[in-house]
Amino acid sequence: MTLGNSMLIPILPKMQSELNLTAFQVSLTITIFSVSAALFIPILGYLSDRFSRKAIILPSLILYGTGGLLAGIAAGWFTNPYLWIIFGRSLQGIGAAGTAPIAMALTGDLFKGGDQSKVLGLVEASNGFGKVLSPIVGSLLALWFWYAPFLGFPIFCLISVFLTLFFIREKKKKKEAPPIGKYVKGLFSVFKLEGRWLFTAYLAGATCLFTLFGILFYLSDVLEAQYDIVGVLKGAILAIPLLCMMTTSYITGSKIGKNMKRMKAFIVIGLLLMTASFSTLVFFSALVPFISVLVVSSIGTGLVLPCLNSLITGSVGKARRGFVTSLYGSVRFLGVAAGPPIYGWLMAWNRNGMFLVTAGLTLLVCILCIFLIHAKTKKEQEEESATTIFTKYHLTTE
Repeated sequence: MTLGNSMLIPILPKMQSELNLTAFQVSLTITIFSVSAALFIPILGYLSDRFSRKAIILPSLILYGTGGLLAGIAAGWFTNPYLWIIFGRSLQGIGAAGTAPIAMALTGDLFKGGDQSKVLGLVEASNGFGKVLSPIVGSLLALWFWYAPFLGFPIFCLISVFLTLFFIREKKKKKEAPPIGKYVKGLFSVFKLEGRWLFTAYLAGATCLFTLFGILFYLSDVLEAQYDIVGVLKGAILAIPLLCMMTTSYITGSKIGKNMKRMKAFIVIGLLLMTASFSTLVFFSALVPFISVLVVSSIGTGLVLPCLNSLITGSVGKARRGFVTSLYGSVRFLGVAAGPPIYGWLMAWNRNGMFLVTAGLTLLVCILCIFLIHAKTKKEQEEESATTIFTKYHLTTE
Protein backbone atom coordinates (compact mmCIF):
# COMPACT_ATOMS: atom_id res chain seq x y z
CA MET A 1 0.00 0.00 0.00
CA THR A 2 2.90 2.36 0.71
CA LEU A 3 3.93 2.16 -2.96
CA GLY A 4 0.63 3.75 -4.01
CA ASN A 5 1.60 7.40 -3.62
CA SER A 6 5.32 7.52 -2.82
CA MET A 7 6.38 5.70 -5.99
CA LEU A 8 4.73 8.39 -8.13
CA ILE A 9 6.17 11.43 -6.32
CA PRO A 10 9.35 11.54 -8.52
CA ILE A 11 7.34 11.58 -11.80
CA LEU A 12 4.77 14.27 -10.93
CA PRO A 13 6.72 17.24 -12.43
CA LYS A 14 7.33 15.27 -15.65
CA MET A 15 3.69 14.20 -15.78
CA GLN A 16 2.58 17.82 -15.43
CA SER A 17 4.73 18.97 -18.35
CA GLU A 18 4.07 15.96 -20.62
CA LEU A 19 0.28 16.10 -20.24
CA ASN A 20 0.07 19.91 -19.97
CA LEU A 21 -1.66 19.77 -16.58
CA THR A 22 -1.97 22.25 -13.74
CA ALA A 23 -0.35 21.60 -10.36
CA PHE A 24 -3.82 20.99 -8.90
CA GLN A 25 -4.67 18.39 -11.55
CA VAL A 26 -1.42 16.54 -10.88
CA SER A 27 -2.03 16.60 -7.10
CA LEU A 28 -5.41 14.91 -7.68
CA THR A 29 -3.60 11.75 -8.80
CA ILE A 30 -2.36 11.47 -5.21
CA THR A 31 -5.54 12.71 -3.52
CA ILE A 32 -7.93 10.39 -5.41
CA PHE A 33 -5.89 7.36 -4.34
CA SER A 34 -5.89 8.40 -0.67
CA VAL A 35 -9.59 9.34 -0.57
CA SER A 36 -10.70 6.14 -2.34
CA ALA A 37 -8.63 4.04 0.06
CA ALA A 38 -9.91 5.85 3.17
CA LEU A 39 -13.55 5.44 2.08
CA PHE A 40 -13.31 1.74 1.21
CA ILE A 41 -11.06 0.48 4.02
CA PRO A 42 -13.96 0.06 6.55
CA ILE A 43 -16.19 -1.56 3.88
CA LEU A 44 -13.55 -4.11 2.90
CA GLY A 45 -12.77 -4.65 6.57
CA TYR A 46 -16.39 -5.68 7.16
CA LEU A 47 -16.33 -7.96 4.10
CA SER A 48 -13.14 -9.63 5.36
CA ASP A 49 -14.99 -10.41 8.61
CA ARG A 50 -18.00 -11.65 6.68
CA PHE A 51 -16.08 -13.94 4.31
CA SER A 52 -12.30 -14.36 4.76
CA ARG A 53 -9.13 -12.28 4.66
CA LYS A 54 -7.77 -13.92 1.50
CA ALA A 55 -11.13 -13.51 -0.25
CA ILE A 56 -10.64 -9.74 0.08
CA ILE A 57 -6.84 -9.45 -0.24
CA LEU A 58 -6.54 -11.36 -3.54
CA PRO A 59 -9.19 -9.43 -5.55
CA SER A 60 -7.90 -6.18 -3.99
CA LEU A 61 -4.37 -6.88 -5.22
CA ILE A 62 -5.71 -7.68 -8.70
CA LEU A 63 -7.77 -4.46 -8.73
CA TYR A 64 -4.72 -2.51 -7.50
CA GLY A 65 -2.58 -3.86 -10.33
CA THR A 66 -5.33 -3.37 -12.93
CA GLY A 67 -5.71 0.29 -11.95
CA GLY A 68 -1.98 0.84 -12.40
CA LEU A 69 -2.03 -0.95 -15.77
CA LEU A 70 -4.95 1.21 -16.96
CA ALA A 71 -3.20 4.43 -15.86
CA GLY A 72 0.05 3.36 -17.55
CA ILE A 73 -1.60 2.38 -20.83
CA ALA A 74 -3.61 5.62 -20.86
CA ALA A 75 -0.51 7.74 -20.20
CA GLY A 76 1.44 6.02 -22.97
CA TRP A 77 -1.11 5.55 -25.73
CA PHE A 78 -4.30 7.59 -25.18
CA THR A 79 -4.74 11.03 -26.73
CA ASN A 80 -6.42 12.55 -23.65
CA PRO A 81 -5.25 10.27 -20.82
CA TYR A 82 -5.89 12.39 -17.71
CA LEU A 83 -9.40 11.19 -16.83
CA TRP A 84 -8.37 7.58 -17.47
CA ILE A 85 -5.37 8.03 -15.16
CA ILE A 86 -7.67 9.43 -12.44
CA PHE A 87 -10.05 6.49 -12.92
CA GLY A 88 -7.15 4.04 -12.73
CA ARG A 89 -5.85 5.73 -9.58
CA SER A 90 -9.29 5.50 -7.93
CA LEU A 91 -9.32 1.74 -8.71
CA GLN A 92 -5.87 1.51 -7.16
CA GLY A 93 -7.09 3.28 -4.01
CA ILE A 94 -9.96 0.81 -3.62
CA GLY A 95 -7.53 -2.06 -4.16
CA ALA A 96 -5.04 -0.64 -1.65
CA ALA A 97 -7.83 -0.52 0.94
CA GLY A 98 -7.92 -4.31 0.89
CA THR A 99 -4.19 -4.86 1.40
CA ALA A 100 -2.28 -3.59 4.46
CA PRO A 101 -5.26 -3.06 6.85
CA ILE A 102 -6.59 -6.57 6.14
CA ALA A 103 -3.06 -7.96 6.52
CA MET A 104 -3.05 -6.53 10.06
CA ALA A 105 -6.29 -8.37 10.87
CA LEU A 106 -4.91 -11.53 9.24
CA THR A 107 -1.85 -11.31 11.48
CA GLY A 108 -4.18 -11.17 14.49
CA ASP A 109 -5.92 -14.32 13.22
CA LEU A 110 -2.77 -16.35 12.52
CA PHE A 111 -0.55 -15.43 15.47
CA LYS A 112 -1.18 -15.32 19.21
CA GLY A 113 0.59 -14.00 22.29
CA GLY A 114 4.08 -12.57 21.91
CA ASP A 115 4.35 -13.84 18.33
CA GLN A 116 1.42 -11.62 17.33
CA SER A 117 3.14 -8.48 18.63
CA LYS A 118 6.42 -9.49 16.98
CA VAL A 119 4.80 -10.02 13.58
CA LEU A 120 2.75 -6.82 13.88
CA GLY A 121 6.04 -5.02 14.57
CA LEU A 122 7.40 -6.59 11.39
CA VAL A 123 4.28 -5.43 9.50
CA GLU A 124 4.88 -1.87 10.74
CA ALA A 125 8.58 -2.13 9.84
CA SER A 126 7.67 -3.31 6.32
CA ASN A 127 5.35 -0.32 6.05
CA GLY A 128 8.29 1.96 6.84
CA PHE A 129 10.56 0.01 4.48
CA GLY A 130 8.03 0.55 1.68
CA LYS A 131 8.09 4.28 2.38
CA VAL A 132 11.89 4.25 2.16
CA LEU A 133 12.11 2.24 -1.05
CA SER A 134 9.18 3.52 -3.09
CA PRO A 135 10.58 6.93 -4.19
CA ILE A 136 13.84 5.24 -5.20
CA VAL A 137 11.99 2.51 -7.13
CA GLY A 138 9.80 5.14 -8.81
CA SER A 139 12.87 7.16 -9.85
CA LEU A 140 14.60 4.09 -11.28
CA LEU A 141 11.53 2.99 -13.26
CA ALA A 142 11.10 6.52 -14.62
CA LEU A 143 14.57 6.28 -16.21
CA TRP A 144 12.95 3.92 -18.74
CA PHE A 145 10.03 6.25 -19.56
CA TRP A 146 8.15 8.68 -17.34
CA TYR A 147 4.95 6.63 -16.90
CA ALA A 148 6.80 3.34 -16.22
CA PRO A 149 6.01 3.50 -12.44
CA PHE A 150 2.32 3.00 -13.31
CA LEU A 151 3.25 -0.20 -15.12
CA GLY A 152 5.35 -1.33 -12.16
CA PHE A 153 2.25 -1.75 -9.99
CA PRO A 154 0.86 -4.83 -11.84
CA ILE A 155 4.22 -6.60 -11.46
CA PHE A 156 4.45 -6.00 -7.68
CA CYS A 157 0.78 -6.94 -7.25
CA LEU A 158 1.14 -10.15 -9.29
CA ILE A 159 4.04 -11.26 -7.09
CA SER A 160 1.96 -10.51 -3.99
CA VAL A 161 -1.03 -12.42 -5.40
CA PHE A 162 1.03 -15.59 -5.88
CA LEU A 163 2.71 -15.29 -2.46
CA THR A 164 -0.65 -14.79 -0.73
CA LEU A 165 -2.35 -17.55 -2.73
CA PHE A 166 0.24 -20.22 -2.00
CA PHE A 167 1.77 -19.29 1.35
CA ILE A 168 -1.12 -17.95 3.46
CA ARG A 169 -3.23 -20.63 5.14
CA GLU A 170 -6.36 -19.39 6.90
CA LYS A 171 -8.25 -21.45 9.42
CA LYS A 172 -11.73 -22.41 8.30
CA LYS A 173 -14.55 -20.67 10.14
CA LYS A 174 -16.33 -22.96 12.54
CA LYS A 175 -19.60 -21.08 12.23
CA GLU A 176 -21.35 -18.99 9.63
CA ALA A 177 -20.77 -15.25 9.76
CA PRO A 178 -23.47 -13.32 11.64
CA PRO A 179 -26.13 -11.37 9.72
CA ILE A 180 -25.27 -7.72 9.23
CA GLY A 181 -27.75 -6.53 11.89
CA LYS A 182 -26.15 -8.71 14.54
CA TYR A 183 -22.68 -7.76 13.33
CA VAL A 184 -23.41 -4.03 13.61
CA LYS A 185 -25.01 -4.50 17.03
CA GLY A 186 -21.85 -6.27 18.20
CA LEU A 187 -19.69 -3.44 16.87
CA PHE A 188 -21.77 -0.87 18.74
CA SER A 189 -21.36 -2.90 21.92
CA VAL A 190 -17.59 -3.00 21.42
CA PHE A 191 -17.28 0.74 20.86
CA LYS A 192 -19.75 1.54 23.64
CA LEU A 193 -17.75 -0.44 26.19
CA GLU A 194 -14.21 0.10 24.91
CA GLY A 195 -14.58 3.06 22.55
CA ARG A 196 -12.90 5.56 24.84
CA TRP A 197 -9.47 3.96 24.65
CA LEU A 198 -9.95 2.62 21.09
CA PHE A 199 -10.62 6.09 19.70
CA THR A 200 -7.68 7.43 21.71
CA ALA A 201 -5.50 4.75 20.08
CA TYR A 202 -6.90 5.69 16.66
CA LEU A 203 -6.07 9.35 17.33
CA ALA A 204 -2.53 8.46 18.42
CA GLY A 205 -1.92 6.44 15.25
CA ALA A 206 -3.29 9.19 13.00
CA THR A 207 -1.20 11.80 14.86
CA CYS A 208 2.02 9.81 14.35
CA LEU A 209 1.47 9.52 10.58
CA PHE A 210 0.16 13.09 10.27
CA THR A 211 3.25 14.58 11.92
CA LEU A 212 5.66 12.20 10.17
CA PHE A 213 4.47 13.05 6.67
CA GLY A 214 3.96 16.71 7.50
CA ILE A 215 7.53 17.15 8.72
CA LEU A 216 8.92 15.11 5.80
CA PHE A 217 6.97 17.39 3.44
CA TYR A 218 8.64 20.37 5.13
CA LEU A 219 12.08 18.73 4.94
CA SER A 220 11.58 17.89 1.25
CA ASP A 221 10.81 21.54 0.52
CA VAL A 222 13.83 22.77 2.54
CA LEU A 223 16.24 20.35 0.84
CA GLU A 224 15.23 21.58 -2.59
CA ALA A 225 14.67 25.29 -1.92
CA GLN A 226 17.53 26.05 0.51
CA TYR A 227 20.15 23.41 -0.30
CA ASP A 228 19.38 22.62 -3.96
CA ILE A 229 19.41 18.90 -3.13
CA VAL A 230 17.31 16.84 -5.58
CA GLY A 231 17.09 13.33 -7.03
CA VAL A 232 18.60 10.28 -5.36
CA LEU A 233 20.52 12.28 -2.74
CA LYS A 234 17.31 13.98 -1.63
CA GLY A 235 15.58 10.58 -1.41
CA ALA A 236 18.46 9.20 0.64
CA ILE A 237 18.27 12.08 3.15
CA LEU A 238 14.49 11.72 3.47
CA ALA A 239 15.02 8.01 4.06
CA ILE A 240 17.12 8.59 7.22
CA PRO A 241 14.21 9.28 9.63
CA LEU A 242 12.12 6.56 7.96
CA LEU A 243 14.92 4.00 8.40
CA CYS A 244 15.14 4.91 12.09
CA MET A 245 11.37 4.51 12.45
CA MET A 246 11.44 1.17 10.63
CA THR A 247 14.27 -0.23 12.78
CA THR A 248 12.62 0.95 16.02
CA SER A 249 9.28 -0.58 14.95
CA TYR A 250 10.86 -3.97 14.36
CA ILE A 251 12.75 -3.96 17.69
CA THR A 252 9.68 -2.71 19.60
CA GLY A 253 7.46 -5.42 18.14
CA SER A 254 9.93 -8.11 19.18
CA LYS A 255 10.17 -6.82 22.77
CA ILE A 256 6.61 -5.98 23.87
CA GLY A 257 5.07 -9.47 23.77
CA LYS A 258 1.52 -9.20 25.13
CA ASN A 259 2.51 -7.02 28.07
CA MET A 260 -0.07 -4.21 27.96
CA LYS A 261 1.67 -2.14 30.63
CA ARG A 262 4.85 -2.18 28.58
CA MET A 263 2.87 -1.22 25.46
CA LYS A 264 1.33 1.76 27.21
CA ALA A 265 4.70 2.80 28.61
CA PHE A 266 6.27 2.67 25.13
CA ILE A 267 3.37 4.69 23.69
CA VAL A 268 3.82 7.41 26.32
CA ILE A 269 7.63 7.44 25.98
CA GLY A 270 7.35 7.58 22.19
CA LEU A 271 4.94 10.53 22.24
CA LEU A 272 7.16 12.35 24.77
CA LEU A 273 10.18 11.81 22.50
CA MET A 274 8.17 13.25 19.61
CA THR A 275 7.15 16.26 21.72
CA ALA A 276 10.74 16.87 22.84
CA SER A 277 12.04 16.57 19.28
CA PHE A 278 9.46 18.89 17.68
CA SER A 279 9.80 21.55 20.39
CA THR A 280 13.61 21.46 20.06
CA LEU A 281 13.58 21.84 16.25
CA VAL A 282 12.86 25.55 16.64
CA PHE A 283 16.50 26.00 17.74
CA PHE A 284 18.04 24.30 14.69
CA SER A 285 18.15 25.33 11.04
CA ALA A 286 21.44 23.78 9.88
CA LEU A 287 20.75 20.52 8.03
CA VAL A 288 22.77 17.95 10.02
CA PRO A 289 21.63 19.04 13.53
CA PHE A 290 18.05 19.38 12.25
CA ILE A 291 17.94 15.82 10.92
CA SER A 292 19.67 14.51 14.05
CA VAL A 293 16.92 15.99 16.24
CA LEU A 294 14.22 14.88 13.78
CA VAL A 295 15.46 11.29 14.09
CA VAL A 296 14.40 11.37 17.76
CA SER A 297 10.78 11.93 16.71
CA SER A 298 11.06 9.03 14.22
CA ILE A 299 12.29 6.76 17.00
CA GLY A 300 9.29 7.90 19.05
CA THR A 301 6.95 7.03 16.18
CA GLY A 302 8.62 3.63 15.91
CA LEU A 303 7.89 3.03 19.60
CA VAL A 304 4.24 4.06 19.37
CA LEU A 305 2.90 2.39 16.22
CA PRO A 306 3.69 -1.32 16.90
CA CYS A 307 2.19 -0.99 20.40
CA LEU A 308 -0.99 0.54 19.00
CA ASN A 309 -1.16 -2.23 16.38
CA SER A 310 -0.96 -4.89 19.09
CA LEU A 311 -3.45 -3.19 21.41
CA ILE A 312 -6.05 -2.69 18.68
CA THR A 313 -5.60 -6.02 16.90
CA GLY A 314 -5.58 -8.04 20.11
CA SER A 315 -8.54 -6.25 21.70
CA VAL A 316 -11.26 -7.52 19.40
CA GLY A 317 -12.42 -11.03 18.58
CA LYS A 318 -11.83 -12.50 15.13
CA ALA A 319 -15.44 -11.96 14.02
CA ARG A 320 -15.07 -8.16 14.00
CA ARG A 321 -11.30 -7.72 13.92
CA GLY A 322 -11.28 -6.84 10.21
CA PHE A 323 -13.58 -3.86 10.66
CA VAL A 324 -11.89 -2.49 13.79
CA THR A 325 -8.35 -2.75 12.38
CA SER A 326 -9.51 -1.42 9.01
CA LEU A 327 -11.11 1.60 10.63
CA TYR A 328 -7.77 2.18 12.32
CA GLY A 329 -6.07 1.90 8.92
CA SER A 330 -8.52 4.38 7.43
CA VAL A 331 -7.84 6.93 10.19
CA ARG A 332 -4.08 6.49 9.69
CA PHE A 333 -4.50 6.99 5.96
CA LEU A 334 -6.41 10.23 6.54
CA GLY A 335 -3.57 11.35 8.83
CA VAL A 336 -1.09 10.74 5.99
CA ALA A 337 -3.29 12.58 3.49
CA ALA A 338 -3.82 15.58 5.81
CA GLY A 339 -0.15 16.05 6.73
CA PRO A 340 1.31 17.74 3.60
CA PRO A 341 -1.50 20.28 2.93
CA ILE A 342 -1.81 21.36 6.58
CA TYR A 343 1.95 21.63 7.01
CA GLY A 344 2.10 23.56 3.75
CA TRP A 345 -0.24 26.11 5.33
CA LEU A 346 1.72 26.11 8.61
CA MET A 347 4.99 26.65 6.72
CA ALA A 348 3.53 29.74 5.07
CA TRP A 349 2.33 30.96 8.48
CA ASN A 350 5.39 30.56 10.72
CA ARG A 351 8.22 28.00 10.89
CA ASN A 352 8.66 28.01 14.67
CA GLY A 353 4.91 28.13 15.17
CA MET A 354 4.60 24.98 13.03
CA PHE A 355 7.01 23.03 15.26
CA LEU A 356 5.43 24.28 18.50
CA VAL A 357 1.89 23.44 17.29
CA THR A 358 3.15 19.96 16.38
CA ALA A 359 4.75 19.53 19.80
CA GLY A 360 1.54 20.69 21.48
CA LEU A 361 -0.49 18.16 19.50
CA THR A 362 1.75 15.21 20.42
CA LEU A 363 1.81 16.29 24.07
CA LEU A 364 -2.01 16.49 24.14
CA VAL A 365 -2.31 13.02 22.61
CA CYS A 366 0.25 11.73 25.14
CA ILE A 367 -1.86 13.05 28.03
CA LEU A 368 -4.99 11.44 26.55
CA CYS A 369 -3.15 8.11 26.26
CA ILE A 370 -2.00 8.32 29.89
CA PHE A 371 -5.54 8.79 31.20
CA LEU A 372 -7.71 6.93 28.68
CA ILE A 373 -5.72 3.83 27.74
CA HIS A 374 -6.08 1.34 30.59
CA ALA A 375 -3.26 -1.20 30.61
CA LYS A 376 -4.20 -4.38 32.44
CA THR A 377 -1.61 -6.22 34.52
CA LYS A 378 -0.52 -9.69 33.46
CA LYS A 379 -2.70 -11.20 36.20
CA GLU A 380 -5.76 -9.22 35.02
CA GLN A 381 -5.14 -10.32 31.44
CA GLU A 382 -4.95 -13.98 32.50
CA GLU A 383 -8.11 -13.72 34.61
CA GLU A 384 -10.06 -12.09 31.78
CA SER A 385 -8.70 -14.24 28.95
CA ALA A 386 -11.69 -16.58 29.12
CA THR A 387 -14.40 -14.09 30.05
CA THR A 388 -13.45 -10.76 28.52
CA ILE A 389 -16.12 -8.31 27.44
CA PHE A 390 -15.17 -9.00 23.85
CA THR A 391 -15.47 -12.77 24.29
CA LYS A 392 -18.96 -12.37 25.76
CA TYR A 393 -20.10 -10.39 22.76
CA HIS A 394 -18.35 -12.62 20.23
CA LEU A 395 -19.27 -15.99 21.76
CA THR A 396 -22.11 -16.56 19.32
CA THR A 397 -20.07 -15.79 16.20
CA GLU A 398 -16.61 -17.26 16.78
